[in-house]
Amino acid sequence: MSENPRAHYAAAGVNVDAGDALVDRIKPFAAATARPGSSPSLGGFGGLFDLAAAGHAGSLLVAATDGVGTKLRLAVDLGVHEGVGIDLVAMCVNDVIAQGAEPLIFLDYYATGVLDVDAAAAVIRGIAEGCRQAGCALVGGETAEMPGHYKPGDYDLAGFVVGAVARDAVLPRDTVAEGDVLLGLASSGAHSNGYSLIRKLAAECSWSMEEPFGETTLGAALLAPTRIYVKSVLTALKAHGAAVKGIAHITGGGITGNVPRMLPTGLAAEIERGALFRHPLMEFIKSEGDLDDASMEATFNCGVGLVVAVAPEAADAVATTLGEAGESARIIGRVVPRPADGEGCAIL
Repeated sequence: MSENPRAHYAAAGVNVDAGDALVDRIKPFAAATARPGSSPSLGGFGGLFDLAAAGHAGSLLVAATDGVGTKLRLAVDLGVHEGVGIDLVAMCVNDVIAQGAEPLIFLDYYATGVLDVDAAAAVIRGIAEGCRQAGCALVGGETAEMPGHYKPGDYDLAGFVVGAVARDAVLPRDTVAEGDVLLGLASSGAHSNGYSLIRKLAAECSWSMEEPFGETTLGAALLAPTRIYVKSVLTALKAHGAAVKGIAHITGGGITGNVPRMLPTGLAAEIERGALFRHPLMEFIKSEGDLDDASMEATFNCGVGLVVAVAPEAADAVATTLGEAGESARIIGRVVPRPADGEGCAIL
């Protein structure tokens, strides 16, 4: 019998020692995300958070979970792992900020067949960077090694975030009304949506991921991390309060599928196509795929990662605040009555 009890598990394909090595390597990443109320020390069975210490006593908790979609396939194929960690955080925290909540704690789930410590560490380093950008603490996670379940080199990711918001500050507000202005915040690229179509086009059109694309390569442009809007939006919410009435995170379903989610029954969004940010990657995908505007707008963010509904008299001030916080923000449309047989978002 082996003197090392772990040898039997290793013979089945699970390297517990590699898992321990990964925990040791990522502890500094988690520690760097500490914030008031948190105690991000890995190794316990759960992560603790003190709402009162974070200034959220009596607030509502808001939770969200998400993944990275098939953008992960591209990252694995190209061997570029850190960016998808940022994507994972972004997809979750941008959802809770759309409810007006401040993200507080984050947990990740990383599953693979055989643990590659270097690749996993790169992913979790990206997760920690995303948490830093969002101002939330990485308080724990799970690394699952499942031999035979994943192909060599493959892994999967899921993220979980918990935030908090004052009861009277939950978005969207019931004050969203006809005439409210829609501000668009520029995206950093395709974010983490539409990659099944992107990969299909890449195969059909024989894209080379090494071909020049602006100042970078096509592969790097496709893997650009999702923009995290948390700190700039929190700044705008603090400065303008109830004038910010709703937020739509433009994810799966594109602009036309997500903007209506923040609007009450009877109202719709009217957006000017010419006001959308013309991101080079969106233009490339549209041209290469021979896609019409409607298909693009129902699939991709088309250069706009977040849409904010604002009282008309405050629109310029909110846009200025967002700009000073680092966003490219401009008016892209308005809230209008919804026709009886009309869609929730019309792009003209």
